[in-house]
Amino acid sequence: MKPVKHVIALDVGGTGMKAALVAADGTLLHEARRATGRERGPDAVVETILDFAAELLDTGRERFGPAASAAGVAVPGIVDAENGIAVYAANLGWRDVAMRELLSRRLGGIPVALGHDVRTGGLAEGRIGAGRGADRFLFVPLGTGIAGAIGIAGRIEAGAHGYAGEIGHVVVRPGGPACGCGQHGCLETLASASAVSRAWAAACGDPDADAADCAKAVEGGDARALEVWLAAVGALADGLVTAITLLDPRTLIIGGGLAEAGETLFTPLRKAVEERVTFQRLPHIVPAALGDTAGCLGAGLLAWDLLATEVPA
Repeated sequence: MKPVKHVIALDVGGTGMKAALVAADGTLLHEARRATGRERGPDAVVETILDFAAELLDTGRERFGPAASAAGVAVPGIVDAENGIAVYAANLGWRDVAMRELLSRRLGGIPVALGHDVRTGGLAEGRIGAGRGADRFLFVPLGTGIAGAIGIAGRIEAGAHGYAGEIGHVVVRPGGPACGCGQHGCLETLASASAVSRAWAAACGDPDADAADCAKAVEGGDARALEVWLAAVGALADGLVTAITLLDPRTLIIGGGLAEAGETLFTPLRKAVEERVTFQRLPHIVPAALGDTAGCLGAGLLAWDLLATEVPA
């Protein structure tokens, strides 16, 4: 096979990892998945990531010629991307893990880029997904929690301290449910997939009911489900209008598990946002296009960006 220049891309989640070898044109040459092994503790998770990356390096060398030129890794929690440190991730038990240094050492010294999982997914959605062509966008995945990625001219704005885009912790209902961040009434306590699951389980009396069940009940005309759903949509619209006022995005990209409800979510959400804007310009509100591959694709983009900015010796 003709040698193909490629990079390693890793997307680390709470329980599983997605990985790929990515060519310069974005082609996925090889894909793989693996459990993080978090039940064995934070050090074991780090070792699993390093072993997985090393296997990917060997696979690339054997199948596509020279070894990978760089690696990109997306991790959850608080990330100091500039210094390559995974500062804190509650679901992995991490504090101040020097991920970039550890990975580069294991991979024979190749350059490594580290990114926050949501911002990395947003990078992919902005460049090659639903935000392609938009000079300003906001990517908001609605999953267990709610976060955001601010896209500006093909790049993601991380902020002065790496916290930019944390829309899930905008207070939309003062005095509302307690949030893990210490506030009350944060957006993610009311409009995340987990929040909808909790509200619907309480409303229908089935402790195993989740947000997907609520969406199906809405589609079936259940009045209780509609009340739960519209409460979440209203809170989400309030949070998004705050973001629109501050950021003036051209496109709002909504992803995560809740977005899988399709127009059951997007029709009332577009209406609710439109009802709330006054002087603001209404952005396009669209579903994410890349699904659960966004983080991995974004990690590949981080790696290629790193190579593009390296100064030749």
